[in-house]
Amino acid sequence: MCGIAGFVGAGDRETLARMTTRLAHRGPDDSGLWNEGAVFLGHRRLSIVDLAGGHQPMATADGDLILIFNGEVYNHAELRAELKARGHIFQTDHSDSEVLLHGYREWGAKLPNRLNGMWAFALHDRKNAKLFCSRDRFGKKPFYYSAGPAHFVFGSELTALIQHPRVPPNVSRRALQKYFAYGYIPAPLSIYENVFKLPGGFSLELDTTTLACRIERYWDLVLEPFEKIPANPEEEWGEQIRELLDRAVQRRLISDVPLGVFLSGGVDSSAVTALAARHLPKGELKTFSIGFDEKSFDESEYARRVAEIFGTDHHMEKLSLDRAHSLLDECLERLDEPLGDSSLLPTYLLNRFTRQHVTVALGGDGGDELFAGYDPFRALHRARLYQSVFPRPIHQGIRALFERLPVSHANMSLDFKIKRTLRGLSYRPQLWLPVWMGSLDPVEIGELFDGPIDVEDLYSEAIERWEACPQTDLVDKTLQFYAKLYLQDDIMVKVDRASMMHGLEVRAPFLDIDFVDFARRIPSNYKLRGGVTKYILKKALAPLLPDDILHRSKKGFGSPIGPWFKNGTLRIDQPAHPFLNASFVRRKVEAHLSGASDERAFLWNVHVLNRCLRRSDASRVSIAA
Repeated sequence: MCGIAGFVGAGDRETLARMTTRLAHRGPDDSGLWNEGAVFLGHRRLSIVDLAGGHQPMATADGDLILIFNGEVYNHAELRAELKARGHIFQTDHSDSEVLLHGYREWGAKLPNRLNGMWAFALHDRKNAKLFCSRDRFGKKPFYYSAGPAHFVFGSELTALIQHPRVPPNVSRRALQKYFAYGYIPAPLSIYENVFKLPGGFSLELDTTTLACRIERYWDLVLEPFEKIPANPEEEWGEQIRELLDRAVQRRLISDVPLGVFLSGGVDSSAVTALAARHLPKGELKTFSIGFDEKSFDESEYARRVAEIFGTDHHMEKLSLDRAHSLLDECLERLDEPLGDSSLLPTYLLNRFTRQHVTVALGGDGGDELFAGYDPFRALHRARLYQSVFPRPIHQGIRALFERLPVSHANMSLDFKIKRTLRGLSYRPQLWLPVWMGSLDPVEIGELFDGPIDVEDLYSEAIERWEACPQTDLVDKTLQFYAKLYLQDDIMVKVDRASMMHGLEVRAPFLDIDFVDFARRIPSNYKLRGGVTKYILKKALAPLLPDDILHRSKKGFGSPIGPWFKNGTLRIDQPAHPFLNASFVRRKVEAHLSGASDERAFLWNVHVLNRCLRRSDASRVSIAA
């Protein structure tokens, strides 16, 4: 796992060094710079595979291809064997980076289709004056870029890009509106004007002479349910799920450095633990969890139980809320782009703790998005019934009635769920999910920004995913939202930043492409059945996990931000930017402090945004017109 940075056009080696230095936390083990003419490539390395032979930038023996790469290719051994059979001669022992170089020479722009892994890379084809860049299918590894008539600048994090003089950190009003709509900034936008994210599943080709840029999709998640259902799908599909997931876990156990598993005690992390334990001697597998003194946020007992069942070397750190809060500033100061997901803090703490023992960790990310694991899936039927029974004109009255429910700041409290659900149901189905999950509804976002809001543009990404789904089923359409938007732009960003802040590589077996290709074919009524989320996955895992783990209620990985704002542990000063209506923010603060309403999500979004814009780069931050 590493950090990459570079540019083509205006700039010098000192600029490249500055950009690369900003990524030192992503790659503490090694660094390298390369330039020729107007092409500059920089790299920071976290050594995981082929410790001696993986220095980057890496070139082919003839020097025609030069690579900087962030990620892991799990099928690199099979690809190396295939390439060797085709006559390619390798210089390293088992570097997956060198496989990319020879793979590009053999397959060109079709290389990403051959890869099973996570990646963001830039490959300079000197002979053809091209820079070929690619990002993995689910956007597990970041790739930002800025393009202009005299420059093309790219890197793993925004803090690296804005070291280049052609990339001023001008805050984008449109991106900021979407941040408050979703709680994250969806690709291809970034918080800065004229800086973009290459979306997951896309590649980019740059002519290094003219700076002409072409972006193409090489993969998309398409739900295509099996037409033929086996006589016993729970048994037949269950066996295939176990086999594919076991293979995915085994692939991700390959490492030249110490390795472990994140274990929350939930279904997905417990499944990864159970399968990983099969492939290692008893007691050798290390598992990691954190807990909180506050009971509604603590899952540590479930994690301990699973660790005991599979005989892992379990490490658990229990934190007081005061201790967790004391590390919050440290976490937010290192965030390159605002992310309104309050589970960032416990994720940061878990990665921090885990890195004290290992360099690689496997996690359970992706299971909920592929198998309908979130609470809103259960609400879909009731939501449709509600909209058919109650005319839209009376929705606001019903919302006002339930707004009188007493406020609770417990993790995923009932009043929080009810109020959020009713807020979303004031809109058409395409907007249910983003309005349910966002910190404000569209009317409030208009108040925050002192102007009318184009709802179609505000939620354009969610609407596009919903309407592009070939299935008419509400569950499938909701799966598309979670898997193609929320997973990439929230979950993967959170995991990448929290892990890379500590130089830890995190791997996601559920996002193995072979596993995903099977999961996307399973009909939605086998993912959500009779109110049971992840039905077919739980059936598949029944031979591995006890019932009380498989069927326990979902807790989620949250932070006690509601009480922190209520008791003054966290405070909101005036917004650090002129786009936001300060009086609107004050009203929300007062409503939360008085207990009139629960504004934890909005206040957290404001707090994170302020911290991001006030960090060490604040002297360069300006506001776009």
